[in-house]
Amino acid sequence: MAHDIQIVTEAQLKEAVSLDLTSVDVVERAFLALASGKVVMPPILSMELAEANGEVDVKAAYIPGFDGFAIKVSPGFFDNPKLGLPSLNGLMILFSAKTGLVEAVYLDNGYLTDIRTAAAGAVAARHLAPQTVETAGVIGSGVQARLQMQAAHLVRPFKRLLVSARNMERAEACAGDLAQSLGIEVEAVANPADVLRESQLVVTTTPSRDPVVSADWLHPGLHITAMGSDQTGKNEIDPRALVAADAYICDAVSQCRVSGELEAALASGLWSDDRQAPAELGAVIAGQAPGRRSDQDVTICDLTGTGAQDTAIATHVRAMLPNAGSVIAT
Repeated sequence: MAHDIQIVTEAQLKEAVSLDLTSVDVVERAFLALASGKVVMPPILSMELAEANGEVDVKAAYIPGFDGFAIKVSPGFFDNPKLGLPSLNGLMILFSAKTGLVEAVYLDNGYLTDIRTAAAGAVAARHLAPQTVETAGVIGSGVQARLQMQAAHLVRPFKRLLVSARNMERAEACAGDLAQSLGIEVEAVANPADVLRESQLVVTTTPSRDPVVSADWLHPGLHITAMGSDQTGKNEIDPRALVAADAYICDAVSQCRVSGELEAALASGLWSDDRQAPAELGAVIAGQAPGRRSDQDVTICDLTGTGAQDTAIATHVRAMLPNAGSVIAT
């Protein structure tokens, strides 16, 4: 019996799915599903290819009640720009949750990952940032720096934004892009401490292996979303900050232990297994765990990226594009 597989290109995906409140809600439902304890989500398959200055991550999840489940392959080869090629690419494969047959292949080159990652940042801000954010900040100047602040602005419409990065020229370019896209005052600043001091909401978006945020910079009423640490050895937040925060929240504790900020905190000895395990974002959304208790709290959310987010965005695409793309029969 012939079986049709839908093939959708990045251009077609961009026409149908964007970074908006609909995408944020789709990703929020994925976190809520994780809180049920019924999601099947294996550990991330991660390969570091040191000789090529590259890495490859494979993520997947089955969410009960969803018609399909996704497997996402995400390579990052960081010398590619020297060849005139993008650093990130990849694809998502959507399978039927009933038969296991391939239903669709999304040749997104990382676009859907970018959207769901930024949307996850908005979910974190929606549930953990102070209700009123006058000034926001971002550390980093790449694609996610731009998308994270666009996403955060959807749920916490701040009036001013500060951008800090190791390369001031890139920080200024990022600030210019965000000023245009958001229509607000955006300033590039050299010292990340200034970003923390003046902001109520900060997102870190770097691949750093040494902290870019010091615990000494924390202040009442601050929320930090750290999304750059997604592989073993990466570390953006001073481990002392996790201990000092009123609430430290993980997207998935099992992942954060080995590839998020929690990894560095455990290695430092400042956070031990004797301590109560961090709550997960899904549990906060579901009301099963406390998040921000007051506008004076300091909160930190550690996002490593989950397969549940990939399944959520892929099944959303299927609903949005039931007949798009080309079809091959097998």
